[in-house]
Amino acid sequence: MFDLINPTQPAALLASPVQTASRWAEPSRSSPLARMLDVVDYGMLLVLADGCVVFANRVARAEMNDEHPLQLLGRDLRARCPRDVVILHNALAGALRRGVQSLLKLGGAAGKAIHIAVVPLADAGEPAAAIVFGKRRVCEELSSDAFARQHGLTLAEARVLRHLCSGERPQDIAFGLGVKLSTVRTQIGSIRAKTGSRDIGAIVQCAARLPPLPCVTRGAAWSG
Repeated sequence: MFDLINPTQPAALLASPVQTASRWAEPSRSSPLARMLDVVDYGMLLVLADGCVVFANRVARAEMNDEHPLQLLGRDLRARCPRDVVILHNALAGALRRGVQSLLKLGGAAGKAIHIAVVPLADAGEPAAAIVFGKRRVCEELSSDAFARQHGLTLAEARVLRHLCSGERPQDIAFGLGVKLSTVRTQIGSIRAKTGSRDIGAIVQCAARLPPLPCVTRGAAWSG
């Protein structure tokens, strides 16, 4: 096992969770706190001093698939890449022992690397840290669709907005949608006018600040 004392061992990132798991009750998935954290548009883990992960929100559970740089086996947190093991160990040790927060980049493969923040939790009763995943997209599709509805965008404009939020250039959007570049530019101009944005950057900035509307709300009625 890979523990906080000896970071050279290659297996699990941290030690067995048996000792501290009994002192922390994992929040029920139906509790108000768990439901609130499941709405947050960032993956979040709660980690104790021995590496026991006592909570993972909806986004974290969904993202930690076979391609994610981190994996959760039971309550053990593991880094897939050997290079990441020591990086994550040092960040957790800094958070749990010295109260230092860190921003890390894990996973070297193109398109699979992620940024995570390791944040110490003060006044938690015992050493604990939150691991917060960076967002993979500027905004979720439901949020951009709600934003489009709010500003009266057409279906075509809403589709272009989603592509802009994914970082695509107008020419790439036109090619992907099979339309003329002039059509996409006209639609972007209409989006700018309807949202009061001065340029594409301002449109994306506005979308980046949208609160999440996760898929659990798909059945909810739209308002506004």
